Amino acid sequence: MDLNTAMAAASAEQKRRSTDGSQERKKRRTGKDMGLEAFDPVVYVAKEKADTASMWLVLSFSIAVSLLMRYVLMPNTDQAKSDILYLLPIAMIVLIPQVHRMILPARFMEHYTKGTWFKSGFLHLFTFLALSFMLVNPPLGDIVAPQLANTWAIAADDGTDLVFSNDNGKDGEITWTVQQGESLTGEIWLLFGLADNVNSDGAVVTVGLENNQVSTTDLPANGTYWAEHEEQIKFGRTLDNRSAPELLPHGASDQPFAVLLSADGLGVGSHKISVLITEEGDPWENTRSYNWTLEVVEELPDADAS
Repeated sequence: MDLNTAMAAASAEQKRRSTDGSQERKKRRTGKDMGLEAFDPVVYVAKEKADTASMWLVLSFSIAVSLLMRYVLMPNTDQAKSDILYLLPIAMIVLIPQVHRMILPARFMEHYTKGTWFKSGFLHLFTFLALSFMLVNPPLGDIVAPQLANTWAIAADDGTDLVFSNDNGKDGEITWTVQQGESLTGEIWLLFGLADNVNSDGAVVTVGLENNQVSTTDLPANGTYWAEHEEQIKFGRTLDNRSAPELLPHGASDQPFAVLLSADGLGVGSHKISVLITEEGDPWENTRSYNWTLEVVEELPDADAS
């Protein structure tokens, strides 16, 4: 290849590249051609101020609604109709646009769209839920009665030993097997502990017993029995029992209860136990109930060797 041919080839290649570049530049479009608005710093700052004002207004609105729900509406509402405590504040989302129009200046309102009301609604919803959770739980409130700390137990006290059933009662029923023709003897005690997140010693417990022999609706708790038999309750073991159940798993934070079901034993049959727990909460009186069953059954006789 001579010099002239090489220069002609280079010139042709340069012309081709220049043509391709001009075509590519023609394909490029400006932001205006693509439908993008020109950036206006003044409008941007005004919109940011309007959004910030809207955020603080919604937060203030949600705080006011939450406080009214907790300290005005809640104390004057029956627990059976407590759904209104949440439905009404959440329904107040529809007032948010009107609150904006009443409080914020017109120069802010021109920047608000449907998207603004959508975001404001979610901000109000989650702010109210978070605040209401804080306001109705300790230390600001207490609307839940104490609950069973772990399990309940039946113990027979013959004056010397404290004998527990092997059944743990977690399914609401304890089955105690006795010998043929016998029954539970001695004092029969119902033992359990209550756990609460506040005021663990403020619960009042009423126990009822129903069977084919007697029906009692108010068996009071014994305030000294647990302290007098604490070691037996916590560590009592017999040949017929694996171990005493753990009734107070949280230690001193749980409230112990001992209720005398019968001073002279219980016969074979089904014994229904009802437990009503009441507590002076804030702002309501908190209640909780349990229904348990003690089944006293006779041991099956041995089958004949024949």
